[in-house]
Amino acid sequence: MSTKIRWLRVDLLFLSIIVVCVLSASDLVSAQTEQAIDENGAPLFRVDPFWPGQLPNRWSMQQVTGIYVDHMDHIWFLNRGNGVEGDEIGGSDEPPRIDCCVRSPEVIEMDQEGNVLNAWGGPGFHPKWPTALQTVIADRDGFVWIGGTRPQDSILKFTRNGELVWDFDHRPPEGMELEEDNTQTDVLSNKGRFQLDQDAREIYIINWKRVLVYDMDTGDYKRGWGGHGMALSEISNDPIEGYEWEGQRPPEEVNFVPDLHFLEISTDGLVYVGERGQNRIQVFQKNGTWVRDIYVAEGTPGQRLGLEQCGGVGVRKSLPPCGSMYKLVISKDPEQRYLYMADGTNNRVWIVDRQSGETLGSFGGNGRYAGQLHWINAIGIDSIGNIYTGEVEHAKRIQKFEPIRP
Repeated sequence: MSTKIRWLRVDLLFLSIIVVCVLSASDLVSAQTEQAIDENGAPLFRVDPFWPGQLPNRWSMQQVTGIYVDHMDHIWFLNRGNGVEGDEIGGSDEPPRIDCCVRSPEVIEMDQEGNVLNAWGGPGFHPKWPTALQTVIADRDGFVWIGGTRPQDSILKFTRNGELVWDFDHRPPEGMELEEDNTQTDVLSNKGRFQLDQDAREIYIINWKRVLVYDMDTGDYKRGWGGHGMALSEISNDPIEGYEWEGQRPPEEVNFVPDLHFLEISTDGLVYVGERGQNRIQVFQKNGTWVRDIYVAEGTPGQRLGLEQCGGVGVRKSLPPCGSMYKLVISKDPEQRYLYMADGTNNRVWIVDRQSGETLGSFGGNGRYAGQLHWINAIGIDSIGNIYTGEVEHAKRIQKFEPIRP
């Protein structure tokens, strides 16, 4: 056999090995990203009961009001201490009153394994620190944005290590109680529920019965709209009337129905706004053009006339909260096929087909065991499909739900 033929066989052998390795790697990637679905087409998840483990430094877990998963798959969450109990921080007495815990920083960064990478913030951290923390967003430029919902709270921009670099402001004069005026854009009574469009350098804020858009660098007002795309001047400044709940969807309303609880933006440029008083997501283009309505858990009693009415039933301690719309996150597959909507009244994460608006299924259910939820108020998702949830009231925890692979 000639030397040329022997080398040709060797080359073909190596080529075959390379092809087999490439195909095996491709199959492995497919197996890692494919997710099992149920008979209705809803992707399946299971809780990791050991994640994230105990916080370091004897820190106590508190109300998790906001979660954001950044471009590095780091999980940022707000550990708001407003509802702290004495037995959760008694370890900070001198000498320690109990063998337990101390107050935690209110901004915590974790990796996917649950290791704390960074933590800072809280009362006294900065004179303008929000007192009613609601939103945290870690942008791709290395900054962390924090927002609170009280009038003197605003949107603050920090470095990842907690150095303040910019204050959105737009605060009313201290002590002034603003009457609802949906044409007012200079001062805002509530700036805590916001979203960033980093490509357009814009901040979206939901406030009263409207969406407001500001420049992300200067804070200048740019545009705004009300329910179904109406102009700010057309929005009613009156409360939305209550209704007698008998298991039905809330009466149709063209205005936004407060409380507005989330705003998310998809990669194809659609804006999703959740109305807790209507169990409705209104979908818009970025210029305010209305696209469609999506109802989720529509028979849940809706919150109207402030906090006093829940489908015509007076709110009392024996009743759960109102409305299904708490927080939303959009799946990170290329098509963004699913909306994952956190419902703090029914204590479920609803899985919604983004194109059809059909509710495919859910996970969770009321309770405090691993995999159950109690007043879920925060949700995030990483690049491989893990979903992170945060709970308020007395549950005070963060959980990780992993995709089930076929």
